[in-house]
Amino acid sequence: MTANVPSSAPQGAFDPSGQGEALGRAVALLRALGHEGRLEILCNLIGGERNVSDLTQAVGTSQPAVSQQLMRLRAEGLVKSRRQGKMILYSIAQSEVVQIVSALRDAYCPTENGAC
Repeated sequence: MTANVPSSAPQGAFDPSGQGEALGRAVALLRALGHEGRLEILCNLIGGERNVSDLTQAVGTSQPAVSQQLMRLRAEGLVKSRRQGKMILYSIAQSEVVQIVSALRDAYCPTENGAC
């Protein structure tokens, strides 16, 4: 049985039949979310831009480890960066990522501030 994506579906929407690149983007996101460190970084970026120092403090790991995970998230197109003076600020690149990570945070970290 083949599922059809309705014509009203947004362009780039998940296509369960595996057609197009939407399925590849979904798999890349799920792979990134499968690593605790990357998921924690994404959770911390939901509120907006953060620099490596802020993220290192928030996730409680080393700066090289955070930088390595940010590099992976950038390579997957999930995080973007911009320079502000000497500082590099990171943010989530896709609104879909914000929605999915927010849903995970709300389901698994049901505290007042959403922190795990």
